[in-house]
Amino acid sequence: MDAEHKFGVRKLEILDKSKGFIELLQQLTICDSVSDKEFEERFQEISSYGDDHLICVIEDDRSGKIIATGSVFIEKKFLRNCGKVGHIEDVVVDSAARGMQLGKKIIEFLTDHAHSMGCYKVILDCSLENKAFYEKCGYKQKEVQMVKYFI
Repeated sequence: MDAEHKFGVRKLEILDKSKGFIELLQQLTICDSVSDKEFEERFQEISSYGDDHLICVIEDDRSGKIIATGSVFIEKKFLRNCGKVGHIEDVVVDSAARGMQLGKKIIEFLTDHAHSMGCYKVILDCSLENKAFYEKCGYKQKEVQMVKYFI
């Protein structure tokens, strides 16, 4: 992969499962195999939320593989005059495609989407190892993440 190649960001499409989308997510965290039926049902469910839940991808048009992805969902609140907050999740760039600014492209795309949806802020959680990357994307550390897993 060379730096001259232009990689565009687009919305997830139903056919992206066959282009390695699930395998890419497996580079991020635990992601069991997903059947075609399960993928289609979840895709349709997320699609029904319209612009309130957006998953974007970058496809390497030479290999036909999805090499980067991320998502943002829009939370509607009563606070801040019934404001909205964007939540960025599941950002991953294929290990073979890192260092080409693809993660930055994904974050900019998702951030711009949240802003265009009228969000007063956009937030995300990341590991300490990724803190510097997100700071380069214009994010700053605020408070502490807490979690409770049910499985």
